[in-house]
Amino acid sequence: MAKRVGFRLTDAEHRAYLAKVEASGMSASEFFRDCVLTNRTRIVARQPLSNDKKRVLLVVNKSGNNLNQIAHVLNAARLDSSASESTYLAALDALESIELLLKAHLQNVA
Repeated sequence: MAKRVGFRLTDAEHRAYLAKVEASGMSASEFFRDCVLTNRTRIVARQPLSNDKKRVLLVVNKSGNNLNQIAHVLNAARLDSSASESTYLAALDALESIELLLKAHLQNVA
């Protein structure tokens, strides 16, 4: 029994893929199998991330989560009219902390 393989492409990548499929005269499945199984593709291995870059990625991801939480609190406060100066000052303090954290980690990464 055949197994299904799927992958995601951006709109631009999808257009380029379909153009190559059409030029080949094959179906999309035939084209993919032919390219991959006959090794007519060039695989470029990604370099592993350094420990510094892994650490920065972790910090950036955590910061993104914190930014989303701050935005959620501010939007909720705005919608229910409970936003006060102290709410905005607390949010500003949190944003400044995130900025300092990011700057501290990013300056040491090559």
